[in-house]
Amino acid sequence: MLFASLEYMLFLPAVVFLYWILPRKFRLPMLLIASWYFYMSWVPAMVLLIIGMTVINFFLGKWLYGADESKRRTIFGIGLAVNLLSLGIFKYANFLVSSTSGLVGLFGHNPHWSVNILLPLAISFFTFEFIHYLFEIYRGNKPIDSFVLFALFAAFFPTQIAGPIKRYPDFVKQMKAEADKRISLSMFDRGVPLIIIGLAKKILLADNLAVIVSMVLKDPSAYGSPELWLTAYAFAFQIYFDFSGYTDIARGSAMLFGYDIPINFNMPYIAKNMSDFWHRWHISLSTWLRDYLFIPLGGSRGGRWQTNRNLFLTMALGGLWHGAAWNFVVWGVYHGLALIVHREFSAWSTRSRLLASFVEGKIWNLISIIFTFHVVCIGWIFFRVENIGTAFSIVRRMVIWKNIYSPGLAHDFVMLKPQLPVIVPVTLLIIAGLLVLNIPVSKLNERRFFLNLPAPLKAAFCAALVIAMVTFLPDNSQPFIYFQF
Repeated sequence: MLFASLEYMLFLPAVVFLYWILPRKFRLPMLLIASWYFYMSWVPAMVLLIIGMTVINFFLGKWLYGADESKRRTIFGIGLAVNLLSLGIFKYANFLVSSTSGLVGLFGHNPHWSVNILLPLAISFFTFEFIHYLFEIYRGNKPIDSFVLFALFAAFFPTQIAGPIKRYPDFVKQMKAEADKRISLSMFDRGVPLIIIGLAKKILLADNLAVIVSMVLKDPSAYGSPELWLTAYAFAFQIYFDFSGYTDIARGSAMLFGYDIPINFNMPYIAKNMSDFWHRWHISLSTWLRDYLFIPLGGSRGGRWQTNRNLFLTMALGGLWHGAAWNFVVWGVYHGLALIVHREFSAWSTRSRLLASFVEGKIWNLISIIFTFHVVCIGWIFFRVENIGTAFSIVRRMVIWKNIYSPGLAHDFVMLKPQLPVIVPVTLLIIAGLLVLNIPVSKLNERRFFLNLPAPLKAAFCAALVIAMVTFLPDNSQPFIYFQF
């Protein structure tokens, strides 16, 4: 059941209606059943996995909390092993077998080993929430007493498929406040516009930008450096509007039940450096990686090389979390190296008074935003292109600019050839507008300009978005990119 589907647009109001008319003691059980039904709309049998993992982690949490200090580390290790084994079997078994088969092939054998295990929806997200839960209990927090509350923490349908990754103390506090919860117009005043904006990001922007990305990456050798850069820009905004649009719909849907879900994006393309980017992009994941991987590895408590090693390992594993393929590992390694370069540059610049003064100025601020955006765009090529050799070839041609125009076509800009669909030049105009308006619109958003608009203007804006979505609905809506993780 996709968020950008008629099925969800019928499902959500029905569940909201039931939630608010039911007596309070039945609301959370109903919401849990609805969440499991939502998960079953993909492959019904897979709901047994999330239920099974919920039962196991519920009792592991209680066992861990009540155990003697001498046994706690062992129980915690068992819990980690169970969750990681489940993730490994369902998400990485195919990858490990095919990679091993390829490695053996280098020695003259061709075993062609393969397995075909179906990847359950959202396994990466709910596994990380279970691991976070066990970590916090190991650190001394009290486990959730009610199975319904714990199951709903993992299965809550607005955040079930692609996050944001929730923290159980905050979410459980909201569930336990059920007795004091009252329906109010403010929930719908905040939630409905957020859902509409999220749908518009997905349908009007992400799905149309996907046209350019798919067209070029089908045969990247037919395009020159400028067109490849335009494709990188298109995918950068496609994945942002796709994922942030999903998050807006998720947060807006949760608000209709009186739940506040943490934001996942904070204008990432005005980041001043790679560290700042990861404070703004997929915030729930980056903070999870920091708290449960980077810090346990040693964080920045060691020396310079140990910190850089921890950064590198954290981002490499973060890349692997995104997908069971080598291109995601390369993408994670790329970001790890970029973070190390930024850290080393920051340490070096502080030793020079003149350079430190320049780095703090407005000119450097603008340069760093533009530079960081382009560094991120190069990384998106590795994220999007599965074949690593092809990805490196694209990046090489982007950076070297060997072919300013399309190879073999003189001074012809392929993307403007008259036989192409009209959506192509329209999408080029969208990309140009996004590049020009990214910084000023982000700055206005930082000042909460749009949130502070008068109610009639907000209503008119939402109505215009609905009309635009109906008018310019793409022929084929793409699944949300992060559904595959």
